[in-house]
Amino acid sequence: MSTDDFTYEEVGATREQGHCPPGFHPLHMRTRIGEGEEVFRRASEAVLTWEVHRALGVGIEASAERAAPGVDVTLSVAGIVRAPCRVVWTAEEGRRAGWAYGTLPGHPECGEEAFVVDRTGDGTVWLTITAFSRPAKWYTRAAGPAARGFQHAYARRCGAVLRRLCADIPEP
Repeated sequence: MSTDDFTYEEVGATREQGHCPPGFHPLHMRTRIGEGEEVFRRASEAVLTWEVHRALGVGIEASAERAAPGVDVTLSVAGIVRAPCRVVWTAEEGRRAGWAYGTLPGHPECGEEAFVVDRTGDGTVWLTITAFSRPAKWYTRAAGPAARGFQHAYARRCGAVLRRLCADIPEP
């Protein structure tokens, strides 16, 4: 996958949790979703198929039904803000599943965001959202700290929505 179209240089950097390139603002949010293999499978599928984002009320236009490297995704909020991005990496492992997107020209931010479901040794299922970003449009620069507050609220809401989507699965 060519990295020419991305609006930042460190494509794939969210794979290494805690890494934030200089000049970017970090985000790290972890939400407990539930427990057990069934919750892990349900949560993983909801993340990998854009279901979490759709349940949030975010518009999704994707070039594939499932996250995979190179898939183009445009998120839209309230039909006003359009945010083009591309999946830069995915993971589908025994205890970890998720993906990250990188911003493309036209996105209001510049950077990368990862959505990862993991199941710890005790069976607890977590959603971790990791990102690094900086404003790319005049209105995100003008919003200053309010834009970062929106990102944190969005990450918290993703966790709450995923927990709700998995709530009907009995825990072991």
